[in-house]
Amino acid sequence: MRFDSFPRFPLIHAPTPLEPLNRLRKYLQGPRLYIKRDDCTGLAFGGNKSRKLEYLIGEALQMGATTIVSEGGLQSNHVRQTAAAAAKSGLKCHLVLHLAVPIDSEAYLTNGNLLLDRLLGAVVHVCASGENRPTRIDSLLLDLRSKGEVPYFIPTGGSNATGALGYAAMMSELLNQAIDLDISVDHVVLACGSGGTQAGLTVGRMLNQDSPKIIGIDIDGETEELAHHTYLTATVCARKLGLHSEIDQGCIELVAGHAAPGYGLPNVRMIEAVKLTAQLEGIFLDPVYTGKAMAGLFDMVQKGRFEKHETVIFMHTGGTPGLFAYADIF
Repeated sequence: MRFDSFPRFPLIHAPTPLEPLNRLRKYLQGPRLYIKRDDCTGLAFGGNKSRKLEYLIGEALQMGATTIVSEGGLQSNHVRQTAAAAAKSGLKCHLVLHLAVPIDSEAYLTNGNLLLDRLLGAVVHVCASGENRPTRIDSLLLDLRSKGEVPYFIPTGGSNATGALGYAAMMSELLNQAIDLDISVDHVVLACGSGGTQAGLTVGRMLNQDSPKIIGIDIDGETEELAHHTYLTATVCARKLGLHSEIDQGCIELVAGHAAPGYGLPNVRMIEAVKLTAQLEGIFLDPVYTGKAMAGLFDMVQKGRFEKHETVIFMHTGGTPGLFAYADIF
């Protein structure tokens, strides 16, 4: 009931499936493994951002916005879902993108999410060399307002307190599915890039007074900064929901060591994780987020982080269109 007071524009297919990963479990000889299929949220090939966008678009419409403005890298999953959400809600959409990853293959520069952004009708603004996104965004917002538009800005990843409401609400969905399957939820493992999903899950854990450990795999390489941002987002989200208990900053667990050689750049363990998950489970991961997160999960299992009797839920946050931009590495 806490969520009913927030404007929300419906975008997703829910509940998304919660499936066992029996062949991966056998391969790893580890704990019970399940995957929460938020790649199946439905909007524009799915993904975790759609849950956030339900609340962000809802707020934009309530405020009388005419145009959505958001930002990301050239192959951002977030902006692809934002463009789709804007289209579905009847809002215009402007995307400010920059080449965040030093890859210049034809596939990366034209295919994957970028192709979908254009098909969705978004106006794409690509930053010139040496131009930063904040400056370009400020200029764009001024220009739109001068033309009578009412822009609503959505930050990277939709990762603010409003966006985090989507995953605070999702925790109940996950726990109810676990009850139906008669399994525990001991650990939830996910990719963490801008912190909003992990922040929301942390708040959802508080709301449900449950104890699964939320473990983020840092895919950006700025672990301390990301942990602090995630903590701040969770704190503000909790206050929006009327929770007065302080969030323990120590409960924001981020595992480092899987982002190298840098954000969006492939590594051997990510490639292995993507291939194994496809070949053993018929499930596609992406090269930027879930591939590196699954590599992190493999590593933790192999190092004995989890007990055999425990249940680990891997949060599939989507991003599979990115595979087509990285065709060369596979």
